[in-house]
Amino acid sequence: IGELHGGLDFFASKGWLEDLGKFGTLSGRTFPKVLEDYSKIHGIKAYVPWMTATYVMVINKKAFDYLPEGLTQDDVITGSNKWTYDMLLAWAKKLYEETGGPKLGFPAGPKGLFVRFLHGYLYPAFTGAQVKNFNSQDAVQLWEYLRELWQYVHPSSTTWDAMADPLLREEVWIAWDHTARIKSAIEQRPDDFVVVPVPAGPKGRGYILVIAGLAIPKDAPNQEEAWKLIEYLTRPETQVKVLENVGFFPTVNEASGKITAGPLKVLAEGVNKQLSTPDSLVALIPSLGEKGGDFKNVYITAFEKIVLNDEDIQSTLDELYTTLMSLFEETGAPLPPPDA
Repeated sequence: IGELHGGLDFFASKGWLEDLGKFGTLSGRTFPKVLEDYSKIHGIKAYVPWMTATYVMVINKKAFDYLPEGLTQDDVITGSNKWTYDMLLAWAKKLYEETGGPKLGFPAGPKGLFVRFLHGYLYPAFTGAQVKNFNSQDAVQLWEYLRELWQYVHPSSTTWDAMADPLLREEVWIAWDHTARIKSAIEQRPDDFVVVPVPAGPKGRGYILVIAGLAIPKDAPNQEEAWKLIEYLTRPETQVKVLENVGFFPTVNEASGKITAGPLKVLAEGVNKQLSTPDSLVALIPSLGEKGGDFKNVYITAFEKIVLNDEDIQSTLDELYTTLMSLFEETGAPLPPPDA
């Protein structure tokens, strides 16, 4: 079975999957710890990580000439513990002051994915959760931070749906977006950009990960052959073919070495570095079905009221918290990691 983590989690909870631990380890490949941990659920090794997708930061190399004191280029590229949201604020401020305008941008337009930054990046990084700490004191600090950061964010962000073009036009030098939506900028100018892990907050380095895995149904026939297929699909060279043709990222560290120089290597290395950061706090998108749109609305409404309209933080969050929790009560959906 090839399926997303959420589906495999459900299958495993019903006892429908084999424990893959019995097959031993796959030689010649290393899976990042965060992926290994997620594949072990309900007391079994439920799946082998197959492909991932995520959202990252892209830096125009020019921005490295304006780094704030105490932060190095290496810190940013490797996602060291010095690469924090406070440092992003200091960097954005310095760029604004020394280049004569804002150089940080987000896809906060009508079809942009900025909402994923709010619930899957900032919330875990500042509050340790996506949902349950929505109106906590930590959440108030998150919104105070974003309000301050927004002074140095390009005003056109609220019209941008994707960040490739603003990066290519050099309207911004630092951007956050889904890997698929910044790919064309890297393809056109692979030497000018670097893909880096997102900053860390007080609770860790929160980011959304889409994980697809390979599993074997319980009591399925031909299990040895199925394991051979899993072995083939997770070989570094096979993983690179998937990246080239489908745009989903490898789950094995060795795949980066098999990618020839150029845009895909820039992307894959950045994604892999983010996955390998020791303070990773992985967020999975909640399985709310048709209520998914309502979920996103809560965070966008909070952003519009607090950051764009300067309304009171605590009362806004308290009001929206009721709506947010009712979505999980109505659907019976579990709270998403890292909450759960």
